[in-house]
Amino acid sequence: MIHRCRFDEDQGLDADARAAYARDGVVVIEDFVAAAQCEALRERAMELVTERAPHAPGTVFSTRDQRHAQDAYFEASGHDIGVFFEEDAFDAAGAMQVPIERSVNKLGHALHDLDPVFNAFSRGPRLQAVAGAIGLIDPRLIQSMYIFKQPGIGGEVNCHQDSTYLHTEPETVVGFWFAIEDAHRGNGCLGGLPGQHRQGLKELFLRQPDGRFALEPQTPAPRWDMSALEWLEVRQGTLVVFDGAFPHLSEANRSADSRHAYTLHAVSGRARYPAGNWIQRREGVDPPFKGFA
Repeated sequence: MIHRCRFDEDQGLDADARAAYARDGVVVIEDFVAAAQCEALRERAMELVTERAPHAPGTVFSTRDQRHAQDAYFEASGHDIGVFFEEDAFDAAGAMQVPIERSVNKLGHALHDLDPVFNAFSRGPRLQAVAGAIGLIDPRLIQSMYIFKQPGIGGEVNCHQDSTYLHTEPETVVGFWFAIEDAHRGNGCLGGLPGQHRQGLKELFLRQPDGRFALEPQTPAPRWDMSALEWLEVRQGTLVVFDGAFPHLSEANRSADSRHAYTLHAVSGRARYPAGNWIQRREGVDPPFKGFA
């Protein structure tokens, strides 16, 4: 079973939690964030939707066909706050068929640097302590995503590894996934394959010579044992920390409940961050990647 624990304000993560992370590639830290903090982040996310969604180009985020990956708006969101829509928010003619505030799949991918509310949520000594406990040295925050998992139309996310999309040499990517609302099987909670991060990466998402991005299979590619799948039903305020190679997924949300979550991805500042990664900071324009401090 995937290990569940609490963060001790004096001791941080205990030895059992650190060992579980090394073994499984994931650990669940319950009650890490106060409900008031979750609600404040949710409120700010909805304000950003109101401000930005009416002016966004309508890029659909889908893990099935990765069509968003060839959109210039998607690439620019690496140093901005982009708005991406649910596929089922639009009818066959391309017209939006739900209220705009119920149409957004996610906001991303520089919320943690560009918005004061998200910046405050994304940094601090407690997150620094968690990163240190699981072995992330000299952390740098690369991307952030606020995920809505909208009621009725929240899209399925196929089994994947986050280091596919943001990798380092050696691999150091860590995901910090916060439950802003309760997550359960009915509304599309996370599921994962503990221990299978040790098999390596199936593929890498890299810039091609023509400037486009594509998934490149890795050899030998691991074969995931889906019979080992565990569902991570968690309450609001839970933090799920996982290795970038940890295979995970979520089902479509066909319930009447949304499943808001916020995700940060960090890497070690001592690892090489390849130029082929899709998120890059523009020299002389964007601030450099910073840590939890």
